[in-house]
Amino acid sequence: MMSVQRHLWVFVSLLLFIHGHSFYLPGVAPEDFQKGDLLKVKVNKLTSIKTQLPYSYYSVPHCRPEKIVDSAENLGEVLRGDRIENSPYVFKMREPQMCNVVCRIVLNAKTAKAFKEKISDEYRVNMILDNLPLVVPIQSLDQESSIVYQHGFHVGLKGLYAGSKDEKYFIHNHLSFTVKFHKDPETESARIVGFEVKPFSVKHEYEGEWTGDKTRLTTCDPHAKRTVTNSESPQEVEDKTEILFTYDVDFKESEVKWAYRWDTYLLMADDQIHWFSIVNSLMIVLFLSGMVAMIMLRTLYRDISKYNQLETQEEAQEETGWKLVHGDVFRPPTNSDLLCVYVGTGVQFLGMLLVTMMFAILGFLSPSNRGGLMTAMLLLWVFMGLFAGYSSSRLYKMFKGTEWKKISLRTAFMFPGSVFALFFVLNALIWGEKSSGAVPFGTMFALVVLWFGISVPLVFVGGYIGFRKPAQEDPVKTNKIPRQIPEQPWYMNPIFSILIGGILPFGAVFIELFFILTSIWLQQFYYIFGFLFLVFIILIVTCAEITIVLCYFQLCSEDYLWWWRSYLTSGSSALYLFLYAGFYFFTKLEITKLVSGVLYFGYMLIVSYAFFVLTGTIGFYACFWFTRLIYSSVKID
Repeated sequence: MMSVQRHLWVFVSLLLFIHGHSFYLPGVAPEDFQKGDLLKVKVNKLTSIKTQLPYSYYSVPHCRPEKIVDSAENLGEVLRGDRIENSPYVFKMREPQMCNVVCRIVLNAKTAKAFKEKISDEYRVNMILDNLPLVVPIQSLDQESSIVYQHGFHVGLKGLYAGSKDEKYFIHNHLSFTVKFHKDPETESARIVGFEVKPFSVKHEYEGEWTGDKTRLTTCDPHAKRTVTNSESPQEVEDKTEILFTYDVDFKESEVKWAYRWDTYLLMADDQIHWFSIVNSLMIVLFLSGMVAMIMLRTLYRDISKYNQLETQEEAQEETGWKLVHGDVFRPPTNSDLLCVYVGTGVQFLGMLLVTMMFAILGFLSPSNRGGLMTAMLLLWVFMGLFAGYSSSRLYKMFKGTEWKKISLRTAFMFPGSVFALFFVLNALIWGEKSSGAVPFGTMFALVVLWFGISVPLVFVGGYIGFRKPAQEDPVKTNKIPRQIPEQPWYMNPIFSILIGGILPFGAVFIELFFILTSIWLQQFYYIFGFLFLVFIILIVTCAEITIVLCYFQLCSEDYLWWWRSYLTSGSSALYLFLYAGFYFFTKLEITKLVSGVLYFGYMLIVSYAFFVLTGTIGFYACFWFTRLIYSSVKID
């Protein structure tokens, strides 16, 4: 079996390599630069938090090198819409330059419109130097001495100028770069630890005829030590406008060592809020733990002692509570096949997230490895298919099922198939907008190969192994005739109790959820995986405890239909997640395009569906363990 798996892995790796994707572990070795070494700036996608649609840097008429070369991208980068290419911006290490002319372009109606659209939608230009993304230092409004960093610089800006009544568009055509380096005290070599820029819009003027980069500018003259300032006239974007793109570069020595150069990007979030989130979640867990302890140690202990001391038949007939339904509590539920499929998929998700977080905490998924997190999650999802098939077939056999191939097939295709269909529709919308975020056909084919070539076979292997094992025996026998369920009080109504059960698991994670949504939709780095792992453990405990508490109350009301309710109780937290996503959309985002709104809610629907499967499985297994424990502890005649 391992041989087959290894050959499949080699086959997929080769296939993805052909399509320009590569899988690799992070941990990029530092590069030492000597004075005068060439530093080549790369450009990445244009991004906007207003449209959420990335575009290639060269989708608008920026200055181009002689030949555009794409950098190798892994699967995660392609899915994120990254398009990393070379640029005409080339520096020499520790050699400052002033007023370098990159190129001159004359706009026509079409190119002017393209720039105006990008400026209106607040698109930012993303660049990379030595694997460090470009940032714009901005003075914080809260604290005078504090500086915050914006990822990338805006293509331009729009506003009123020189008494005009109409808004005009201005382009950032002069870039003042600052490259920070850490010098080795023993050698002359240095390592890059920072890459910053201040963009300017300036209407350049020059002497005489245009002679390429040898033209002497009057607005930016290195001989006179005069560079661009905010006092210059801005460069307007209009038809038949001449635009000169220029840049300065300065080098500053920094005390920051290469190993800590990412701290600037990663320590932007407020740790106090994260700690508040942890404390808030822990209070919920402690409250639920107290209730579970009271049920388990006091109420259950008293119930079991009382049930085991009943001696006469008359006493047994007077008993009430959860012991009464012992003959029906392990009766297979309706749609048991579907429950098995969902439980197996949930195990697949749980395994993927736990292993991913372990890798992230150990530092294997650093942000320097763009797309590494998404690539790791996809691969782990594929290989966790083994546990999905095993879990679903084990439960299926316990329900007296006989067709393990059918249940394995549904496990392998139901959740991934529905997600892939929705993803395909959303990708078609992105493709219609001609965005670089559209997944190419080659990548789509690679995803299908991962699904059909590795995940599906592993689900069947897991299903075969699980079905071969002997079925779990129920602690008590099931009666042939189902017992009638008495009328339930209003607060034990299934819909009410299910909706109530989802509030606490969501409440345990919603603060951290804000940071995750911000990192995804406002294009900020999320790297506080230690906090995230703690919140994830709290989520698991909360889902388990609230399901056990409500399951106990349900059984005490002589309602034995707990199978699906245990899954839906904690799984209903996904409904609150989707509602919170809607609240976040209307309060934090400035999305105006219909396509962008459809993309947001489409992707959040996928996330909520996955969250439902995950939390529902956790609650189901907690309740499954609880019911088997209590019914194996009482004497049944």
